[in-house]
Amino acid sequence: MSADPLTIIRDADFVFQNMHVKVVANRDSPKIDLPGVEVGPFRKGKEYEVRFWVARELKKAGIAHIRIEEPLDLMTLNKIHWKESVQSSQRVNSLPENFYPKLRNYLEELNETSLKKSELRGDYEKAQKLSSDITRTRLKKIVSLASSPRSRQVLENLTKEELALYNYLYTKISEWKTGILKNQEDNKT
Repeated sequence: MSADPLTIIRDADFVFQNMHVKVVANRDSPKIDLPGVEVGPFRKGKEYEVRFWVARELKKAGIAHIRIEEPLDLMTLNKIHWKESVQSSQRVNSLPENFYPKLRNYLEELNETSLKKSELRGDYEKAQKLSSDITRTRLKKIVSLASSPRSRQVLENLTKEELALYNYLYTKISEWKTGILKNQEDNKT
């Protein structure tokens, strides 16, 4: 039995929030005690490795900024959108690692920033539209793939969240097909 797709999304977010990222201290700061974790002290200009959720709190407090190796931005979303748009319904491109948690984080941060700086509202709306289009296009492909015989090569390009949805749909569609054909055979006898 395949795992619930929504549980997989929550699990992916949990893993993403707890992965280690690099931060660079914006200023000196003493040791900070958080529930279950101790961070710091920090020296201005020095690089540290902390969990992502801690890094976000340090960023909010102005203590440090996050150094993400593969940041998600409008240019990256445009590239992904273009690639997804030109591919056939049976072809799925690979996405950057942790794409969906990064996307949710990017949209959340861009929204917060655009509320403070109204000139960035257009960027947030564009990112929302691109994200929606990418998700819709990939969803259509996943549904199409789940209705077809399995292809290991195609499945390799799905994210773990998409693979969970694919497995769920594949199982349900297979059960439905079996039920439809079985009912037809039962009616003949």
